[in-house]
Order: sequence, then structure tokens, then C-alpha cells
Amino acid sequence: QVQLVESGGGLVQAGGSLRLSCAASGRTSRNFRMGWFRQAPGKEREFVATINWDGGITYYADSVKGRFTISRANAKNTVYLQMNSLKPEDTAVYYCTASTVMRLTTTPTEYDYWGQGTQVTVSS
Repeated sequence: QVQLVESGGGLVQAGGSLRLSCAASGRTSRNFRMGWFRQAPGKEREFVATINWDGGITYYADSVKGRFTISRANAKNTVYLQMNSLKPEDTAVYYCTASTVMRLTTTPTEYDYWGQGTQVTVSS
């Protein structure tokens, strides 16, 4: 089992920045693919970003490419999502996830572990 706890969400004005953190505990997360998804009210959960086990390969949704950066610090069992140039449409609950699937995947069902989520609200 892997437990994931997100932090760093909050209210920010459009154009601002936030950094989300995800602390992993339990079974070591070092060999897991990690990802971030988000879900806005009335919408389906959508992929945001993913990073492979050693942090060498990242992949982003088109909607956040160039604005968001995913990274990981395996020594700290922590994954980060730096969000810059935030827009009102980025408002959602953001979830940290871990997957045992080593290949790149953006499919929610291929992520085995999920955090409880952290709210990000961007005002216009």
C-alpha cells in the first residue's frame, strides 16, 4: 500500500503561481510512475502530468504544457507540481497518483493509488 497526501492548494489570482506537494508513505514509491490529475465541478477527472520513476521523463496535458512542471525528489518520497500563469479554468481538485505501470500512461484506471485531493481555485 502507498499513502499519498497532497498539500499546497489554495486561492490565487489569475496569472499567479502555486506549488503542490505530494508526500508518499508506506510501500516505497521510488519505483512508481507518479502523476497528477484534476477534477472540476461537473466535469470528468482529467490527466494533468506524469513523471517516470527517476524523473527523467515527463509528460503533460496540452492545456498545461509550458505552464506546469512536475518533478520528484525520491529521497524525500515527494512529488511536486509547480503551476505558473494560472487561469480560472485551472480551478479544480488536484489529485496525486501513483502507478505500477512503467510505460507512460494518462489513463486514470492505470493509477493504483490516489490521494484525497487538494483544492485549487483561481480567481479572475
